[in-house]
Amino acid sequence: MSNFNRAKPALSLELIVTTAIRMADADGLERLSMRRLGQELSVEAMSLYHHLRDKDALLDAMIDVVFTEIEIPTTRSWRDGLRQRADSQRAALHRHRWALQVLESRSHPGLATLQHHDQVLGYLRAAGFGVRACGSVFSLIDAYVFGFLLTELQLPFDADSATAIASEMLPLTAQLPHFGEYLKEVVLAGSYDYADEFHIGLEVVLDAAERLRT
Repeated sequence: MSNFNRAKPALSLELIVTTAIRMADADGLERLSMRRLGQELSVEAMSLYHHLRDKDALLDAMIDVVFTEIEIPTTRSWRDGLRQRADSQRAALHRHRWALQVLESRSHPGLATLQHHDQVLGYLRAAGFGVRACGSVFSLIDAYVFGFLLTELQLPFDADSATAIASEMLPLTAQLPHFGEYLKEVVLAGSYDYADEFHIGLEVVLDAAERLRT
């Protein structure tokens, strides 16, 4: 059967949201508009408002999908569980880089977002954290992951180019002994990847969480 004779998929909330996520993944959130989304779906922009009240509602629904991709901790060891969630959260934000700027800014979060928060709080409570400490640990882990990602995604180098960039900078460190020492003994000493810092810092954060638990 010719492509011209195939029925176009019926417009639905799921189709709208998955298409919006695909567009944001490819071009960034700044270029996502209801008009461009309508064009991508071959419908008038006004048709979208039968499923969503406005663009804010679209963002809420998109963030809801991102939260479904972040694993809920399941292991008996709470430290392992929080590592599991942090790794999954970081991976999801690498897939959807636009989400970092709006992940926690929604004033009308969707059900999946709220369920995720409820389940993580329940996991922490079962692990022996007090009610107040649960919120503190949740905030501490998220702040670390978001902050690390903000730096990681903006770095002007990756693991493959770090050595070359460090070599170019080395002649400039004659008056910068500590910076020069770091470049020589860490970056230029072998295979350097800033991503390795993630788990080092996460262990420090988990040590702090342990203090809140006890």
